Amino acid sequence: MAFWHTMKWHTEGIRVVAPVKWRQFDGLVSAYWEAESQSGAKGYYLADDPRIMIFFNDVSSQIHVSNQNGDFSNNARSMTRAIYVPAGVPMWTTSRSTHRFSHLNLHMHKDRILKFLSPSLGSSAALSALRRPVEIQDAGAVQTLGGLLVDEISKPSRHALYAESLIGSIVTGLLDLPDEGSEKRDGRMTQAQMNRLTARMDRTSDYRMSVADMAATVGLSESWFATVFKQTTGKTPLQWQLAKRIDLARTLLDEGVTVAGVAAQLGFSDQAHFTKVFRQIVGETPAAWRRIRQGI
Repeated sequence: MAFWHTMKWHTEGIRVVAPVKWRQFDGLVSAYWEAESQSGAKGYYLADDPRIMIFFNDVSSQIHVSNQNGDFSNNARSMTRAIYVPAGVPMWTTSRSTHRFSHLNLHMHKDRILKFLSPSLGSSAALSALRRPVEIQDAGAVQTLGGLLVDEISKPSRHALYAESLIGSIVTGLLDLPDEGSEKRDGRMTQAQMNRLTARMDRTSDYRMSVADMAATVGLSESWFATVFKQTTGKTPLQWQLAKRIDLARTLLDEGVTVAGVAAQLGFSDQAHFTKVFRQIVGETPAAWRRIRQGI
C-alpha cells in the first residue's frame, strides 16, 4: 500500500549532521538519522501510526523521555536502546548533555502490521500487542537487525522483500507478543517499576495517591500507565491501592488501633465507609475480623 507517515514534531537544539537515509516500502517507512543534541535540547513527537526507534549508541544517561506534557521533574525516564510507541502516544525528550547519536525510525501503517501479525496471533491479540508500549535497554538482536536494515537502506542491493522481512523480524522481536502455545502475556510494567511504585506508596502515611501521581512515579502518562498497570496486576491502579490500604488496616488492627482510628489514619471518610470497604475486600467487618484473629 502507498504509505507515508503523518507525524507532528518540533525540536530545539538538535541538528542533523548527515543526510537522512530513508526508504519507503509496502505500508512502511524507514529512516536513519545521525544528529547532534545540545545540552538542554528538547523534542516533541506525535505520530498517527505506530513506530519503532532503535538507537545505535547508548543514550540512557543523556536523553530523558516523558509521555506526560513534557513534565521532566516527576515524569522523566531514561531513553532505552529500542522502543515501540503505539499510535497516538505523545513523547517529549530532553538532553542532559551535548552528544551525538544515531537511530533508526520505523513508521508502520497499523493495517499493514495487523495483516502481518494476525495470521499467527489472531486479530484480537495482534490489536492488543499494538496497543502495548515497549522499552528495552538490552536490544542486542533487535539492534543487529536494525543495523542490517540501515545497510540496505543506505545501499539497496536486494529485493524490497529482504528489507521488509528485516522489519518484520524487528517487529516480532520487540513487540510484547504472547508466547506460542500459551495464553497472552500481561503488559510491560517491569518489576523495577512496580518496586518503585510500592516504595513510593510505602512512604505515604495513608497509602493514598492519585493515578496521575502513580503514573508519574514510574515515568508514564496517566492513560498509558492505567492500561499497562491493569495488564500487569489484573487490577486498576485504584483497586490495587485500595487493597494496599486494607492490608495496612489489618496491620493496624492487629496492633490494637481502634476501628475509628484506622479509618481516620487511612483517610476514609468515616468509620462506616471504612467498615464497608473492609468487608467488601476481606469478607468480614474490621471488628469481626479482629475477634477472629484474637480467637474470641
